[in-house]
Amino acid sequence: MTPPPIDSATVETTDLKPDPKPEAPPSFVKLAMRNMVKKGGKSLYHFTLTTVGLLGLLVGLAYLTR
Repeated sequence: MTPPPIDSATVETTDLKPDPKPEAPPSFVKLAMRNMVKKGGKSLYHFTLTTVGLLGLLVGLAYLTR
């Protein structure tokens, strides 16, 4: 006679390791990157607009101060 199969849902496991330390809240950079990934198109548009504006400002200042 064979023993009944063991259902893995009913088996309790005993973990001898202590609970890991609770994770620190995510940093501002991680939150910003997560938000950027979530709002992909809008973030890329704003990044491009900022880059073009900054380059325009630098070229304009270089032209005025030549």
